[in-house]
Amino acid sequence: MIVKNLRESRERLDLKQTDIAKIFPVTNSTVSGWETGKDTIPLERLIQYANHYNYSLDYLFGLSKNKFRNSNIKIDLNKLALKLRELRISNKKTQNDVAKYLNTSQAGYAHYENARYLIPTSFLITLTKIYKPFSIDDLFS
Repeated sequence: MIVKNLRESRERLDLKQTDIAKIFPVTNSTVSGWETGKDTIPLERLIQYANHYNYSLDYLFGLSKNKFRNSNIKIDLNKLALKLRELRISNKKTQNDVAKYLNTSQAGYAHYENARYLIPTSFLITLTKIYKPFSIDDLFS
């Protein structure tokens, strides 16, 4: 899955893939894979990138035209778990419903709502397709 505006955001800053590779540190081919959708950027790395350049996650995921944020994004698994649960319930879905969309087990998905693991980037991309309107930034605020 591709983070829609990763490449455009990098080019807007007049950066090369090698510049991004040095920040993380990863290879240029890894950055290329993230930008083309061959590979999925880990959420921790995407948040690090967003914080470094003040980008909105909603913009990077292609959900909003608002490019920038004023504050850093912090990963709080408990807060994220609560917001994922509230989002699912407000959309009248069961954990099993969401798990089917994500092509995972209900027990696997439950780990994200129970603050055991950070939800993967690819799952967030899929959630943007089943929950409308949806803000990834709101999950971390």
